[in-house]
Amino acid sequence: MDHFNEARRKYLEFTTRRHFLRKCSTGLGMLAFGSLMGMDKMAGLDTDGVVPHFAPKAKRVIYLHMAGAPSQLELFDYKPVLERLNGQDCPPSLLEGKRFAFIEGVPQMLGPQQKFRQRGEAGNYVSDAMPHLASVADKLTFLKAMHTDEFNHAPAQLLIQTGSSRVGRPSIGSWVTYGLGSENENLPGYMVLISGGNNPDAGKNAWGSGFLPSEYQGVQCRNSGDPILFVSNPDGISRDIRGRSLDALKKLNEAEYNEIGDPEILSRISQYEMAFKMQISVPESMDIKDEPEYIKKMYGIEDGSNTFANNCLLARKLAEKGVRFIQLYDWGWDMHGTSENGSVDIGIRKKSKEIDQPIAALLKDLEQRGMMEDTLVVWGGEFGRTPMRENRKGEVMSYLGRDHHVDAFTVWMAGVGLKAGYSHGETDDIGYFGIKDRTHIHDLQATILHLLGMDHEKFTYRFQGRDFRLTDVHGHVIDKVLA
Repeated sequence: MDHFNEARRKYLEFTTRRHFLRKCSTGLGMLAFGSLMGMDKMAGLDTDGVVPHFAPKAKRVIYLHMAGAPSQLELFDYKPVLERLNGQDCPPSLLEGKRFAFIEGVPQMLGPQQKFRQRGEAGNYVSDAMPHLASVADKLTFLKAMHTDEFNHAPAQLLIQTGSSRVGRPSIGSWVTYGLGSENENLPGYMVLISGGNNPDAGKNAWGSGFLPSEYQGVQCRNSGDPILFVSNPDGISRDIRGRSLDALKKLNEAEYNEIGDPEILSRISQYEMAFKMQISVPESMDIKDEPEYIKKMYGIEDGSNTFANNCLLARKLAEKGVRFIQLYDWGWDMHGTSENGSVDIGIRKKSKEIDQPIAALLKDLEQRGMMEDTLVVWGGEFGRTPMRENRKGEVMSYLGRDHHVDAFTVWMAGVGLKAGYSHGETDDIGYFGIKDRTHIHDLQATILHLLGMDHEKFTYRFQGRDFRLTDVHGHVIDKVLA
């Protein structure tokens, strides 16, 4: 058994990157010197990650995920034909061979429940539910014929966030921070903000690091109390005592690493050190009290009650501080018609009002600070909504609602490297299926990585004998949307 343990230790010693770097003291010294001299930035290299495959357009991502899947037919995909079909029985051809989360029997067609207008010089349709976003419609790049493989929330959220519908794969934010690192050594490269009262159905797996080292998982920030759990010192413990405790822990972990060679121990050391740095950096980064009043008014957070608005402003602050990937989840978009708030007429107007002004403000704020030149903003849900009205066991719901739909939904992006005001893809007359330039979840992921300077086919991580990538064996960069 001793012989086996020694062989395992030697194997890990010679196959882990960090162990190699740790043993090469001269090499580490040069890396440290290079970092002090700014050589890593000049070379486009972050010593905690990998070299970008080509010059990136974007330096950071702000991803706005509307958990529950907003209806594209009430927000961005205007269908006048569907309006004329309102109340008619759904044709059998739309039901044959299809699986739905709840629809049974023959549902009725449901016309758009919001008024639409063409906006800006490009003339893209945005509904009256989003008047503030409509004012910046020419900044948006629409993907109108998105489709996915999963019609239940948790697996669909995992698919769009991790590239797989199964638990255990790294999230897109983890991939990005693993590849590019963070621009701020005192803050995590990947931070997560939650609004709407609940986590997404996929839970923390949506921002987990999977098989990547755990230091690359998203760090969730809270809206009350300490911004991040356990960052503050316990009662009676000073920062000096905390520092000495962490030094002792580091020595113990290093001794354990020298014994068994598990690279995850190094991740643990890194996380402890980051937590100590965050005691100083996080309170300042997560405080919006000192923001000018006109900025607060622009985001719509005068009374502090709109958590999503707060999060949008925090996203801008974190982006300024060099956080690489900022993920916002807003829960409450699952509108089946089971309640007033869960309806596509009244409910979607309420939810849209919560996000409309803050998102428009975020885009304007980034632009006025010159940050749209190197920032990518992404908005969307995990799937779309049916053009048929929700029914269950053949009976219509009390309110107007739509079921989950995998074959057509809308995602938009904004920022560097994109054709602003461009609408890519087209659905049929009722918004049921993509008929032109269909794009898949993996295509979206490939395009995000491309804008960050990474080839999604070459950006891999070996795990259990296989090279994994975010897009699995799928995906194509959506070249037509690139500027």
